[in-house]
Amino acid sequence: MKPVKNRKPITTHFTKYHTIYIFTIILFITGIIFGAIIVNSMNFVQKTDLYFYLERFFLSYLQEDTVTHQSLFKNAFFYHIQFLSLLFFLGIAVIGLPIIWVLLFVKGVAIGFTVGFFVNQLGLKGLIFSFSAIAPQNLIIIPIYIIASSFAMIFSLTLLQSMFSKRYKQPILQIFYRYIIVFTGLLVIVSIAALLESFVSFETMRIISDRIIK
Repeated sequence: MKPVKNRKPITTHFTKYHTIYIFTIILFITGIIFGAIIVNSMNFVQKTDLYFYLERFFLSYLQEDTVTHQSLFKNAFFYHIQFLSLLFFLGIAVIGLPIIWVLLFVKGVAIGFTVGFFVNQLGLKGLIFSFSAIAPQNLIIIPIYIIASSFAMIFSLTLLQSMFSKRYKQPILQIFYRYIIVFTGLLVIVSIAALLESFVSFETMRIISDRIIK
């Protein structure tokens, strides 16, 4: 019976706010699709120039001796902290809802454009390179960002309802503590993604870059 009780608050939460999570997922997927559309709308010269730049960047970056796993982890971890912190404060700000939507959409566009561009230019090799460079850490990062964005939206909407609806009154302080705990947990989980990004993805990219990007 205990496992059921432990799962009940989580189940209740997702049942109550499932529309917000669905909206967040659809918004992110729409961003990915839009990013891929941008790739297809580029002309040949634009694609060639961008590919030449990315080719030089990736090869010089992967072959740079001064790049260490520690520095990569530090940069990746602080980037994720900054992004999650921004979502956290936007949720508190109430008026930050549209900005949350924009940030999540732009994240989807960035991923869709990156994968779409390499696949467009290199075919199957581009898909393999994108998978090695993007997939490992994003299998964790994408769900974390979706959960964080959804929680920020939920908290923001809860504040709005408490301020403008006399019938809807909840202990805001208790909800705020829960809000902090959730984001703290997400920060801990995102450190795993930073490890994957700085060790697994970087080494995989280094191994296959000479064979794929030429």
